[in-house]
Amino acid sequence: MDTIQLALADTPYAHALQDLLLRNGGCRVQCVDSPDADLAGVLVLDSEHLDLLSTHVVKPERVVLIARNEPRSLTQAWEAGVTSVVWDKDPLSTAVLAIMAARLRISKPPAVPLAGRDFRNPDKPKVVS
Repeated sequence: MDTIQLALADTPYAHALQDLLLRNGGCRVQCVDSPDADLAGVLVLDSEHLDLLSTHVVKPERVVLIARNEPRSLTQAWEAGVTSVVWDKDPLSTAVLAIMAARLRISKPPAVPLAGRDFRNPDKPKVVS
């Protein structure tokens, strides 16, 4: 079962988000004080909790940053490789959508680069020797 870790300083926001995610079902949702990057699944973080992780986030496609609309948050996300950013003033449904997208991204197998594809048989990677 997938795990979604919510590491957010805004406790009411975190609990409201947790309730919405639990209604969707199919995953375990935990509000945590400190994110565990070794645990598989999606990490939903604010800027403060992103600071707790190393500057190089392993598998940044699994991170959703809930950020204040300020340049520092975007710079921090960019440098960490995070691609999913939701503003803290956006509706909770927007955050849920970003989290579900992150779940889908990490559950599908890695794509084969175009240079490694055989277009006569697109489902089979080209073997280069």
